[in-house]
Amino acid sequence: MNWKTLNELDQLDQIVEESHQHRVMILKHSTRCSISSMALNRLERSWEEDNNVTPYYLDLIQYRPISNTIAEKFGVEHQSPQVIVLENGKVVYTASHMGISYNEVLA
Repeated sequence: MNWKTLNELDQLDQIVEESHQHRVMILKHSTRCSISSMALNRLERSWEEDNNVTPYYLDLIQYRPISNTIAEKFGVEHQSPQVIVLENGKVVYTASHMGISYNEVLA
């Protein structure tokens, strides 16, 4: 899986712009949480590279301020692990923990 690393606040504006071309997914991942690791593993096992979704990976332990800004900017309550999918600048899907569905990311 070809993750793009989300590690700077100004990337959020770029991600919104990119979402006008195709779907963009942000995965907020806690590197200290076994449930987060399981959700990451499930997503990576299901992922197909030609699905027209760009995946961004946020290590929310290291970049918690970015995680907080995502919650504020997109009106999505913070959870971990969490997937947020944007299309045309708007959140079209969000899920956390074992509720994260690869098929819903694509829908």
